[in-house]
Amino acid sequence: MSQVTKRALENSLKHLLLKKPLNKITIGDITEDCGINRMTFYYHFKDIYDLVEWVCLEDAKKALDQKKTHDTWQQGLLQIFYAVRENKPFILNVYHCIDRGQAERYLKPLTDQLLMGVVEEEAQGHHVRQADKEFIARIYSYCFVGLMLDWVKDGMHEDPKDLVDKLALVIQDDFSMALSRFEF
Repeated sequence: MSQVTKRALENSLKHLLLKKPLNKITIGDITEDCGINRMTFYYHFKDIYDLVEWVCLEDAKKALDQKKTHDTWQQGLLQIFYAVRENKPFILNVYHCIDRGQAERYLKPLTDQLLMGVVEEEAQGHHVRQADKEFIARIYSYCFVGLMLDWVKDGMHEDPKDLVDKLALVIQDDFSMALSRFEF
């Protein structure tokens, strides 16, 4: 029942975002649209931004679905781009109502999850500390998040496949090389 309620809250939020900006939506608006009481909302989320973050993470989980390996990271990143574009009204509304740091906070867990899978796979056979693997994944994550946020800021006009293909050309084989530099 918990997931059903969370999905209903997600749908209400997305529905309301088609009508007005995020900073004009109240918890009362969401609960009224959803047909639940305020306490039910607070049982699941501490505030609207907590709901927004949950929605972003859930959408990303669906987009990534087993695409966290060296051979599939491009597909995973491309799926994140497509999921963002599919939710364009939601994403643009949220983007324009929060600061870039908060947007980064929503996107980083998505890309971190994708990249840690790649780094862990590539680290097999290398003797690299876990902290160093996390550092490498974080560096790539900053690159991915920056690229995504610039794309959103520019109105999502560029073809995501072109962006991901260009990025792949820039970082081709870099995961393994970075890991080899951290070997002990």
